[in-house]
Amino acid sequence: MAGRTGTIGLFGLALAATLAGCGQGDGAGEPARPVLVVHPVADTGRADIAYAGEVRAREESTLGFRVGGKLVRRLVDVGDRVHAGQLLAELDPGDLQLQAQATQAQLVAAQAELARAQADRARFAKLAQQQLVSRSALDTQDAAAAAAAGQVRAIRAQLDVARNQAAYAQLRAPRDGAIASRQAEAGQVVAAGQPVFVLAADSGREAVFAVPEVAIDDVHVGQPVSVELWSRPGVRLSGTVRELAPAADAQTRTYAARATLADAQAATLGQSVRVFLDGNAGNKRLSVPLAAVQRDARGRTAVWVVEPAHRRLHLTPVRLGAWDENRVPVLAGLRTGDWVVAAGGHLLREGETVAPVDRDNRPVVLATVR
Repeated sequence: MAGRTGTIGLFGLALAATLAGCGQGDGAGEPARPVLVVHPVADTGRADIAYAGEVRAREESTLGFRVGGKLVRRLVDVGDRVHAGQLLAELDPGDLQLQAQATQAQLVAAQAELARAQADRARFAKLAQQQLVSRSALDTQDAAAAAAAGQVRAIRAQLDVARNQAAYAQLRAPRDGAIASRQAEAGQVVAAGQPVFVLAADSGREAVFAVPEVAIDDVHVGQPVSVELWSRPGVRLSGTVRELAPAADAQTRTYAARATLADAQAATLGQSVRVFLDGNAGNKRLSVPLAAVQRDARGRTAVWVVEPAHRRLHLTPVRLGAWDENRVPVLAGLRTGDWVVAAGGHLLREGETVAPVDRDNRPVVLATVR
């Protein structure tokens, strides 16, 4: 019985060894998984992504009266060209003129009082020299004359303010430009500071556009752009990003940007435009197919890169730009000669040996190109 048991044990060990050997042989003979590989290519398509915008003046001033009153005349309309100092609108000056006249009358009375106080002081000074009045009486006259002089100065300042307010009844253009909008009509009672016109100055023209959150890294101040007018398709004006908002709009989640146009006369205020980013000069960006993008164990964006020497896979973290329909720009993490797996990345694992093929399913020789 013991001999039979020993025979069965030896047979089991032999069978286990045979199965283990067969398993190793199958693993060694397993063919490498074919994968579609491509090189990252220059991101030339990003320049064709446009942002909608409009032409605005670099300086837009909201004009209003510095005093309130009834608007009696409006001398310009939307679109009119105006020059610095030109009269744009007038308020009813009646009340302001009456106030100036009343202050003028107060000044005349104060000046008369000053003259009387100075004359009294002069008489008391002579009497004091003859010791006919006390020193305290002379001091009283000195104080009265000084008070009258101060009253004259105060009323004269009030008169200047009243005259200025009478002049403020006329609204004049602060600089050359065009009337972009009108917000009041003749006969309307306006308050001090209430907008009446918006003046677009001739200091330059800009394209105002919004940048989405995913593309904020693609835009920076000083970057060159191309601006195409909707009314002139195919004709692009050169410009430069002058301003980029530091925070996104709370509702649209976009960043406001302004690009100065090199030729201010080529665009009309309010025209719709498309703004094309010219890319980063001297920093040639690459792009890969959208299907190549994966996530690593830490949740970072990454792509599978094939090592040319041993055809092994390595999951390489990358920094991406704004996604397109089919491709995505790679801002950092790849080089031109890298071989990237273009599809099926979710089936692969780190260090796996693969068989690279092209889109026609032909084997690819992994020559490194830098």
